[in-house]
Amino acid sequence: MNGSTTQGIKTVLHPVSDLAAAKAVYAALLGFAPQTDSAYYVGFEAEGQQIGLVPHRAGQVMAAPVAYWHVPDIAAKLAEVTAAGAIVQQAPHDVGGGRLVATVTDPDGNVLGLLQDS
Repeated sequence: MNGSTTQGIKTVLHPVSDLAAAKAVYAALLGFAPQTDSAYYVGFEAEGQQIGLVPHRAGQVMAAPVAYWHVPDIAAKLAEVTAAGAIVQQAPHDVGGGRLVATVTDPDGNVLGLLQDS
């Protein structure tokens, strides 16, 4: 290992077929309205966790919830996990504001998200 660390799982994204219906359920679960509310993403900040709702789109890779491990250096962590046997599912890309995300699969096909804030 080269010393790269994670900052833990702080973001979980859920794919949804009906954004408005899902937003109502998660607002009831959490007890408050979302902090981010757009046509392509609804986000709730709960006790340091980001809970995101992502509507299904054509070409969308996500078929189940994905937990994102926050890392200080996504390229270094991606190199570490692929050297250990993970397979890149989605290469690092900017999702806005300098935030980089990537996904890999472990040897059993489980999807792991990596997230680096700028």
